[in-house]
Amino acid sequence: MERVSVAPQNRNALKSHKPRNIGRGGKKTRVFRKLVIAITLLVALLLGCRSSNLGSQSSWNIYRNPRYRFEFPYPRTWLAFPMPDNRDGQAFRDPQNQNAEIRGWAGNQLSQIKTSSPNSTPKAPPKTQQQNFSTEQGLTGKLQVEIGLDISLMTLTLRQREVVYNWQGKCESKQFADYYRFFYYVASQYRLPQVKD
Repeated sequence: MERVSVAPQNRNALKSHKPRNIGRGGKKTRVFRKLVIAITLLVALLLGCRSSNLGSQSSWNIYRNPRYRFEFPYPRTWLAFPMPDNRDGQAFRDPQNQNAEIRGWAGNQLSQIKTSSPNSTPKAPPKTQQQNFSTEQGLTGKLQVEIGLDISLMTLTLRQREVVYNWQGKCESKQFADYYRFFYYVASQYRLPQVKD
């Protein structure tokens, strides 16, 4: 009787018959898991952006400043701080989170001293004054976000003639991602009085 060998002569031939990426440690499996985790975190972040605060118009009030006549919306359930004696603004806080607040205020801008000659060309405003934001009313201003270790802020600054208008959202830094979309929405709804020429 003659012996017949059924084993392949080349050991690499065995490797080519092994299924790839089966089990827990395959490269494609790890990439897929990372992708699923990233998508899950993104969805959780988006769902956690306090979308309930952006509900229907009936869940909002409008604050109108009696002195400077600016206005902005705030959730009907938020609590007002006492108005300052000079009546230049108002602040509100979230009743469920005493560290979350929004506020609007205004003040007269001091006239700037002119040091250039009347024939010189005007310079571009410094970077701190450049505008990067437009409200729904069509006004442009500067929106700044400051992320601190404990407290984070979103601040809007608008200028109209000799008045500087401000709005600010503030909360603990660990909650800022939850309030960001809400703060951005309120800033975009900030309105100034119409200027008559």
